[in-house]
Amino acid sequence: MPNELPTGLALAEAAERLRRDGPNELGATQRRGLAGIVGEVVREPMFLLLLGAGGIYAVMGDMREAVVLLGFVVIIMAVTVLQERRTDRALDALRDLSSPRALALRGGKAVRIPGREVVKGDVLLLAEGDRIPADGVLLQVHELAADESLLTGESEPVPKRAAGERVFAGTLVVSGQGGMRVEATGSHTELGRIGASLQDIGLQASPLREEVARLTRRLLAVGLALCALLVALFWLLRGDALQALLAGITLAMGVLPQEFPVIMIVFLALAARRLAAQQVLTRRLNAIETLGQTTVLAVDKTGTLTLNRMAMAALSVNGQAFDVRGMRDAALPEIFHELLEYAVLASEIEPHDPMEQAFHRLAAAQLAGTEHLHPSWALAREYELAPELLAMSHLWRERGRSDDTVAAKGAPEAIAELCHLDAAALEAVRAEAAELADQGLRVLAVAKARHPAHRDWPAVQHDFDFTWLGLVALADPLRPEVPQAVATCHRAGIRVLMITGDHPRTAQAIAGQAGLDASRVITGEELEALSGKDLVRVAGEASVFARMRPRQKLALVEALKARGDVVAMTGDGVNDAPALKAAHIGIAMGQRGTDVAREAASLVLLHDDFASIVTAIHRGRRTFVNLRRALTYTVAVHVPIVGLALLPVMLGLPVVLAPMHIAFLELVIDPACSLVFEAEQGGDDLMGQPPRRRAESLLPLGSVLQSLLQGLLATALVMGLYAWLQTSAKLAQLAPAAAFTALVAANAALILPSRTGGRRWARLFTGLSGVSRLVVAATIAALFVATGVPAVALLFGFAALPPALWLGCVAAGFSMAVPFELARRWLGPERHGVLALAQRG
Repeated sequence: MPNELPTGLALAEAAERLRRDGPNELGATQRRGLAGIVGEVVREPMFLLLLGAGGIYAVMGDMREAVVLLGFVVIIMAVTVLQERRTDRALDALRDLSSPRALALRGGKAVRIPGREVVKGDVLLLAEGDRIPADGVLLQVHELAADESLLTGESEPVPKRAAGERVFAGTLVVSGQGGMRVEATGSHTELGRIGASLQDIGLQASPLREEVARLTRRLLAVGLALCALLVALFWLLRGDALQALLAGITLAMGVLPQEFPVIMIVFLALAARRLAAQQVLTRRLNAIETLGQTTVLAVDKTGTLTLNRMAMAALSVNGQAFDVRGMRDAALPEIFHELLEYAVLASEIEPHDPMEQAFHRLAAAQLAGTEHLHPSWALAREYELAPELLAMSHLWRERGRSDDTVAAKGAPEAIAELCHLDAAALEAVRAEAAELADQGLRVLAVAKARHPAHRDWPAVQHDFDFTWLGLVALADPLRPEVPQAVATCHRAGIRVLMITGDHPRTAQAIAGQAGLDASRVITGEELEALSGKDLVRVAGEASVFARMRPRQKLALVEALKARGDVVAMTGDGVNDAPALKAAHIGIAMGQRGTDVAREAASLVLLHDDFASIVTAIHRGRRTFVNLRRALTYTVAVHVPIVGLALLPVMLGLPVVLAPMHIAFLELVIDPACSLVFEAEQGGDDLMGQPPRRRAESLLPLGSVLQSLLQGLLATALVMGLYAWLQTSAKLAQLAPAAAFTALVAANAALILPSRTGGRRWARLFTGLSGVSRLVVAATIAALFVATGVPAVALLFGFAALPPALWLGCVAAGFSMAVPFELARRWLGPERHGVLALAQRG
């Protein structure tokens, strides 16, 4: 494979081609336009009820009421459309992030770009696991094979043996490396021409969404029954069919739980957007709800717990070790030159692996100008790393020489097997490797062989006559934030498992530094030898797993699931995809991960660090807590609406609420739910609680009882005030406005205890977010205009309240914050759910 590729497009030229040709997308996007959103909003039951009420008012000749209702239709529609657009923009951002990535040469530099930004003429670098983003022609080929089953239906990979062969968008590089020039993008590709389109991210079916749907249906059934009861009572007691129908519509609008599905999509979409801002991409939105249930977090060592910045630490030949870290400007002793020479020969010519890059850096500094570097040699054959032999070999050919040179590197035990070391030599190698591994170093062995150039190459590495050269050790420092993040997970009741392909002693040393229980290390072979109950038992006992292969990772995930654990697992390679898919939450590495791993995963870490996973778990818990609080608040504020619709009819009092009043209340409820609660921090102790049980309900009995009690308290206040004012001839005309003012103020006051957690009273009135303050202030200001300004109050059918009475009603409503808080402490999930979880933990 030649070393040189074209430098690629200049940045300015690439930007111009992207503007001219459009993004590299395989068809029209499925994003909704403004007209589509408006059409969906108009078909909502709430708007149909508003329009129906307006029509009844028009039939009755009350055009003022009809026009006011029409105004509310416009306002609520505008608010709803803005909210929908905000959600769509969040999902659009996620779709853009989740498109395949491409490594393009731009101005001679390799840059990682979204697949949609690939343009015609781009030069792309391909590696195993990449999803090819466009059609093109190969410029370089190195053992490359592509899975083209998406286009051809053939399951066998198609080998690409020479430059000039074509590759196609949507196909997968299953082995090897290469470079290509893009010749067609978007709908001009073969995939585009057959009408395929990229998968987009949407709200997947999930237990939480199904639970919300069930809750919505139940409340809807209750609401319809109450509406029928109210219409019958009104008609029987007052004999006015149109008024009875209006009363029924009013109650239907008040009971209709239309907010629930909206709250669900808004919370999950905005949580995903917030995670994306913290460098965690959510590919499946339902992963956010599962994050809060995570009980086991299984992570790679390299690049997740460590920095993935490999640096040479030591070289060892014939039992003589040399610490490279202390060299500074000193020269590498001659005895170690051959070992470093063959470590480079066993690596890629232009390596992407940090370990191989470390070999090249040290060789460039220490072997330059010596006979140990071979830029003129040609790589003739590569023997890949295989599950059955953790070693790889490169066969090099030099023009005019009778023998080819073979260089091998890999796990010390694998290289020892290739070299057929005797028992004494093998024991010495093991002891030396263990001594280096105990320092937390990654240890590899290197070997060499010769092969006659005129003979056919053997099929397997074992057929070469290898000679042992020595050991190389590399340091990959632990990320500084890892110990604290691991401690946070343990405090949150989450077991952290480290899974690595490294030597058990290396794994044990790094695990100890990270704060994991390193008293027991299970190797992949030991794990594979177990079955049934023993495998499940070991999965629940050990925290460190070394020399793990992909199939063993999958077995570990299945064993953890059999224990009842909710498993989050990281991976980056093609072979990690089954384990990622099997885990409840698969987490792919965005920087070093392959496209296959990304597509199998639910989350992608754009920066491959462990702290990002802990951040995602915190966000998942926070979203669930805030969602529960929003739904609890929503149920609570609907209770007094039902009470004010039913009780006056039953008590023979004038009707308080009309459809326009319900429309005003909807303008309070929706922003409170979707803005106030979504922005809340969720409590300081979120990572101090055990994981949420999988069977735990979104609205447990405690939350439902809390909502009902808070709603009944508000109903008692408002109905008591209304009935008392009705006893005075002078105040009776002010009673509807006063009751409505107290109701809206009580709904605003209910935000205060609904957004807090814990037992401290100070939290009731402190720590309000900017969004909360804005929503409460806007609600009170709108309420003053609606009930305190005569001209506007008249539109609502109210007599404007005198300032003193208006302030008294607002004060009465806000005074309910204290009994609301007492109800939360007595019945809420902080008492029943969290305490039960703590006892279980």
